[in-house]
Amino acid sequence: MALLGERTGRSLNRPGPSAAPPRRTPRKLPGLALAAAGVAVAWAVHHLVPGVPMLTVAVVLGIAAAHVPGAAHAFVRGPGKAGLTFAGKRLMRVGVVLLGLKLSLDDVLGLGWASVGMVLCVVAVTFLGTWWLGRRMGLRGDQPLLIATGYSICGASAIGAVSEVSESDERDTATSVALVTLCGTLAIAVLPLLQHPLGLSDAEFGRWVGASVHDVGQVVATAQTAGAGALGDAVLVKLMRVALLAPLVAAVALSVRARRQGRGSAEGAAGAGTAGTRRPPLVPLFVVGFLAMVALRTTGWLPGGAIDAAGTVQELLLAAALFGLGSAVDLPSLTRTGGRVAALGLVSWGVIAGISYVGVVLTY
Repeated sequence: MALLGERTGRSLNRPGPSAAPPRRTPRKLPGLALAAAGVAVAWAVHHLVPGVPMLTVAVVLGIAAAHVPGAAHAFVRGPGKAGLTFAGKRLMRVGVVLLGLKLSLDDVLGLGWASVGMVLCVVAVTFLGTWWLGRRMGLRGDQPLLIATGYSICGASAIGAVSEVSESDERDTATSVALVTLCGTLAIAVLPLLQHPLGLSDAEFGRWVGASVHDVGQVVATAQTAGAGALGDAVLVKLMRVALLAPLVAAVALSVRARRQGRGSAEGAAGAGTAGTRRPPLVPLFVVGFLAMVALRTTGWLPGGAIDAAGTVQELLLAAALFGLGSAVDLPSLTRTGGRVAALGLVSWGVIAGISYVGVVLTY
């Protein structure tokens, strides 16, 4: 009887199966609702001031929401955190997949092999140089990797993609996004002032912007100051850099997998075993989706209206993701390493601007 009473008591105290599921999705709704509101405000600001990219505004609003004292701060760090984290990770993946529809291999190859080689050189030197310097400067965690990715490929979108496969700390991701967004925003104001002193034609200026500015929206805002021709060249060169996102993410995934296998072998030799170690896929699913979208766009089967609609959805999803990443920025902790992070950002910005300028002059 006592044993029966214990079992009965345990069964009465155990929560029923119907109690758990309702908590999962609603737990994310408050944060997702805040992200949606942030996207709406960012969209309004962009349409009032077209020179300010919506994605840039979204990051800034996310940072602001996390640091407004009182109820807003408590909400972001409390009830809204699950939804904002979901936006920064899951919605970022979908946005990166749809980003592939902006890229056609025919357009890229139309720029010529010299331009392709120039972009490969710019990306390789910027990525390796920034990563090496960040390690030498002693930046914490994955910050050197993430900052190098953002500067060399496509800003915050690339940082979000690489942070997924490297399983980077949320604070490292948020800090890297904030830095690359700041420098990309400064480029909108600084680069147009340098076109004529550097002796660049409109077409050369467009290619320089596409090769050196981080985010697609920031490229558009910067290059449009030199006219439609410069804007077209800038976007094509930029999308060539975006195309390198897939092999970079795959390389990071392979590196993470190799490290885990190495640790697993060591643990196995010590008798610890590796049964509980989750191995990342060789190529993340969202990278496969990105490549599939590139292939689909290259076929020419999609009508222009579908591509435009997908582009709108992609921008809204990335804006929500960047709002979520911005809300994870912790300014007090950022100030402790802010000097080194800012120095790395400025050096990397100078490197990519200088190398891409030389590359454009030599190849155009």
